[in-house]
Formats: sequence, structure tokens, C-alpha cells
Amino acid sequence: MSPRPSSVFSVLLTLTITLSACGDRRALQSVSVSPATANSKTQFTATGVYNKTPTKVDITSTATWCVGSNSGLCAGNIATEANVNAGLAQCSPGFTGIVTIVAGQAGPSAGPDLGFPLKPFGVAQLNCP
Repeated sequence: MSPRPSSVFSVLLTLTITLSACGDRRALQSVSVSPATANSKTQFTATGVYNKTPTKVDITSTATWCVGSNSGLCAGNIATEANVNAGLAQCSPGFTGIVTIVAGQAGPSAGPDLGFPLKPFGVAQLNCP
């Protein structure tokens, strides 16, 4: 008894779909933020580098942005020095100093006020006069 053509086709189609899905994950490898340093109110941009083409992509509108640290940890809801939304960073009124702006891919949260890590991530500095 020979297999029916439709059965053979179904098996081949399933194998093709399964094999093409293996190892085809596109992953964010690194993030760079520009400009590296800015003053007061600035639109930052984030470029993501992926392991598959296209390798360099503008991720400004899709990245997670926050005020945080050079280690990629976002400050959570307690950051009062500045705010950042889709890359547009602005110093809080009355604050003077340097703020670290972080962009990247969000990791698990340590709690709503404790912050959360970004990995991979990129950083820039916002100078508040």
C-alpha cells in the first residue's frame, strides 16, 4: 500500500515549516544612543544591532526608554531629574545636574518603584542646566 499524495504533501509541508522556524530568531544584540551628550530638551535616537539582516535598525519608537544608570537599570517611578518618552528627554524644572538616559529591551521588573533592567541597552547623558 503506497501513501496518498495528499498525506505526503502534508508531511513535507509540516517538515518545511518546522525546519524553517529553527534558528530563525532575530535577536537584538546591542543598542547605541545618539547624541552621546545633549542639553536640556533633546530628541535622542536609538539604533539596534540585530543578529540577522537588516542588522542596523532605528528602534527609537519601539525601544524602552528611561532615566537610569550606566549599568542599564531604569530608575522606576522614583526618577525626578528628567523624563523621557520615545527618546524625547527633558530636564525636570529646577533640577541641575547630569542625567543618564537609557534605551533598550526591557527585562523583568524588580517592582514598580524599584526599576527594571534593560538588556541589551545603550546610554546617553542629558545635561540639565
